[in-house]
Amino acid sequence: MPRFANQTVLVTGGAGGQGTSHVRALHAEGANVVIGGIDAERGAGLAAELGSAARFVRLDVSEDESWVAAIEETEKAFGALTVLVNNAGVQNPPALIESTHRATWSRILDVNLTGTFLGIKTAAPALRRAGGGAIVNIASTMGIGGTAYYAPYVASKWAVRGLTQTAALELGRDNIRVNAIHPGVVATPFITEPAAGSDTPIADFYSPEPFAIPRLGQPADITALLLFLISPHAAFITGAEYVIDGGLLLGPALPKEAA
Repeated sequence: MPRFANQTVLVTGGAGGQGTSHVRALHAEGANVVIGGIDAERGAGLAAELGSAARFVRLDVSEDESWVAAIEETEKAFGALTVLVNNAGVQNPPALIESTHRATWSRILDVNLTGTFLGIKTAAPALRRAGGGAIVNIASTMGIGGTAYYAPYVASKWAVRGLTQTAALELGRDNIRVNAIHPGVVATPFITEPAAGSDTPIADFYSPEPFAIPRLGQPADITALLLFLISPHAAFITGAEYVIDGGLLLGPALPKEAA
């Protein structure tokens, strides 16, 4: 039997670079997958490609009403919701704090932090009705250490860490596990293409040459960890943080010729 047969998973930002990888893998493992997002063309196209076990729902994660409608549509289509993946996120154009507009700050936190908060808040009753389940918040290595020029994004991802741990404490007795993944530099348009209002992608600030594993991450790397965290193999794991960055945060690796 497929690993996630009879499970229903809502993935926010499900038509994006990492989101598409998550959705395809979950579907291949037998899950009913709900693709949440604001890009109806891409989301509906992916759902149509995958067939009857997939649905697209319009979901602006920063809006309460949008969340309520998405959860209702999910339960109507597939019954009990068992997993939420808070994957949706946006980045700010690189700028010093003193040059960052208040509107940029608010937008980044609205999506990355408030969107995650609203997801937990709205999905928790549905997961409780299902008898329990799992929430995975996709954060970032920028939530582990400071990064110049990305203050709004850094602040949002640091806050997701505390939110994850608090939710784990509040929901544990309801058989709902809450964990966070901190990807490093992953080869998706989110990293390799400039944010709106910028001509510089995040990838320009990071060369993988000094990483212990000297390459950019791939969406499949993150997906593999996600599938583990929502599986029965992770049944005793909650409130945890998983860094998956090829060694980026460790500092420069010893060159092979010096080993």
